Amino acid sequence: MVIVKKNYKLVLAIFSLLILAFIAWKVSIASEINSYGLPLNGRVVVIDPGHGGVDGGARRDGVIEKGIALNISLYLRDYLEQQGATVVMIRETDKDLAPKKLKGPSNRKNIDLLRRAKVINHSDADLYISIHLNAIPNSRWRGAQVLYNNKYSANKILAESLQSELTRQLENTDRSVRLDNDLFIMRTANPVGALAEVGFLSNDAERQLLQNKRYQQKIAFALYAGITRYYSTEVQ
Repeated sequence: MVIVKKNYKLVLAIFSLLILAFIAWKVSIASEINSYGLPLNGRVVVIDPGHGGVDGGARRDGVIEKGIALNISLYLRDYLEQQGATVVMIRETDKDLAPKKLKGPSNRKNIDLLRRAKVINHSDADLYISIHLNAIPNSRWRGAQVLYNNKYSANKILAESLQSELTRQLENTDRSVRLDNDLFIMRTANPVGALAEVGFLSNDAERQLLQNKRYQQKIAFALYAGITRYYSTEVQ
């Protein structure tokens, strides 16, 4: 009986050591993955879903820009966070950033844009991306297009990375990036950034696609891949 007890204690001690060694190994592996395995670890990205609240943005046949832009932004947030990024959302619900009591659509819009730019500029972000949808009188036009400001050369590189992935993964556009130095957010924001017009609500076929959850996720993944592609160039 004494021998059995001693053997039992020895086996228990060895088993305990193995458990501790396994735990230490798992912690070490997890730490290494967090430090090196996630491509966006340590990056801070601001996502700006266009419009919100009383400002619906573009619309056609009852389909409104603000909701689709938000859905895509939330999917993009999840993709980025899964790969180690810290994400700052300008909005996560159907609202703008102007005070509730402020009246007048032009006043609200101006304050909203000022506050969006302030969030971006005070977030210590590495980059930002604004997400919008188009609508124009001519229904023939379709396709995602990324706009950039030439404040920094890196803006164009980011825009081209995003456009390349949108073109490759959506397989329904041959558009190229477009320079736009007039848009307020891109003029005012300090980090590297771009604005993605992800499709045309005024095109019947594309409007149907843009309402589809899987297509929204596909757009978000393309934008995520574009951000990852941008960082693979090691542009700072």
